[in-house]
Amino acid sequence: MKKALIVTGGNINIKWFQNWLKNKKFNLIIAVDKGLEALDLLGIKPDYIIGDFDSINESVLSKYQENVITLNKEKDFTDTHEALKFALKLASTEIIIVGAIGSRLDHTLANVYILREALENNVKCTILNEHNKVFLINKDAEIKKDTNYKYVSILPLTENVEGITLTGFKYTLDNSELKIGQSIGVSNEQIEKTARIEIRKGILIIIYSKD
Repeated sequence: MKKALIVTGGNINIKWFQNWLKNKKFNLIIAVDKGLEALDLLGIKPDYIIGDFDSINESVLSKYQENVITLNKEKDFTDTHEALKFALKLASTEIIIVGAIGSRLDHTLANVYILREALENNVKCTILNEHNKVFLINKDAEIKKDTNYKYVSILPLTENVEGITLTGFKYTLDNSELKIGQSIGVSNEQIEKTARIEIRKGILIIIYSKD
């Protein structure tokens, strides 16, 4: 098992991040552009630093000379996507991304979409912040209840998701279909310690939220 942490440049609540990091161990830590500032503030040295460095404070970046991968500002993929590709290349078996949700809605949406690349490589990848936990599934899954979050929303990533059956939730489904543009999957609640989501075809976005 090789667990990777990617810290990118969206909004990061430092107090939450510091508390969340307690007692957690990672085999690989990658800082992405401005995400390095959060790690630097907590005195954590990443294994790699990736970015075109158009948003980071240069005085922070200047502290680090090793394993810095500078990307061209004109490129096909975002810095965070490049970091995800790099983590997969280094044989990560689980990836957590912090700082992937921010004021730029385009970047936030893109960061959800790039989770598909990890899914297609059979690697569990989760976006986290103090309010949300986001991941994708494309097959039957059992999910342990996380008391940190009240709501569970289930949205289609692919145009159609077929054969959805939900058990252990307040609102259940039985061999149902979700299409892009529908909001029926928003604000469900997990009522059992272990819930089950069954899928016959397609990809679902699972979003756990506090509020």
